[in-house]
Amino acid sequence: MATGTDEPTLTVDELAARAGVTVRTVRFYSTRGLLPPPVIGPRRVGHYGPDHLSRLALIEELQQQGMTLAAIERYLEQLPPGLSAHDLAIHRALVASWAPDTAEDMTRAELEKRAGRALTEPDVDRLAAMGVLVRPEGDGTAYRVDLGLLRLGVELLDVPIAHETILAARTVLLEHTRSAAQEMTRLFRDEVWNPYREREGDPEHVAAMKSLSAHMQPIVVQALVTAFQRSLKEELRAAFTAE
Repeated sequence: MATGTDEPTLTVDELAARAGVTVRTVRFYSTRGLLPPPVIGPRRVGHYGPDHLSRLALIEELQQQGMTLAAIERYLEQLPPGLSAHDLAIHRALVASWAPDTAEDMTRAELEKRAGRALTEPDVDRLAAMGVLVRPEGDGTAYRVDLGLLRLGVELLDVPIAHETILAARTVLLEHTRSAAQEMTRLFRDEVWNPYREREGDPEHVAAMKSLSAHMQPIVVQALVTAFQRSLKEELRAAFTAE
């Protein structure tokens, strides 16, 4: 079982259960090189860690977006080397934002199983405030959980930052990402979609548009992640560099 550290302590069965996939799927992804190899421990048992879990969640999210395994391989190859489990969770949360619906109903036991830990009532309150889940209504027992945000939300439970600060940061991110999404939509509509409609009788142009639609979302997400990481690093360096 996981101990709360970053050490690889999950067996393949525990990894599959935490990720909501089968052991066969984990092994298949491993043979394709989509997952790094486990750390081999005593008795030749492979152990997996948070980076495997986050990468597996990202792969599943990209598949839900319609990407083929070959496209996912190319996507993962383009990621910066040495990404932590936290970095991969951010990638997954951003990719999941394109999905029409990533929410799922689950019991408290199922929620804690997917979270990989026991959750206190304050934990659940905090996840609810972050928009990760909605508590059961009335006498219900089902939590409505946003799977695209769950892993990142659970990680934030242990971040030594005030709850109000996290909510304020969430508000800032939502406002600015909404603005970016609106501008990207306007750009796509004016520069790509409208010209396409004028040439929709051209078979080659139709094929090019289908290819663009299949690859645009992951490309845009990757560009946003990279640009934000660089900008944040520069801003933090400037803000905390001693004069």
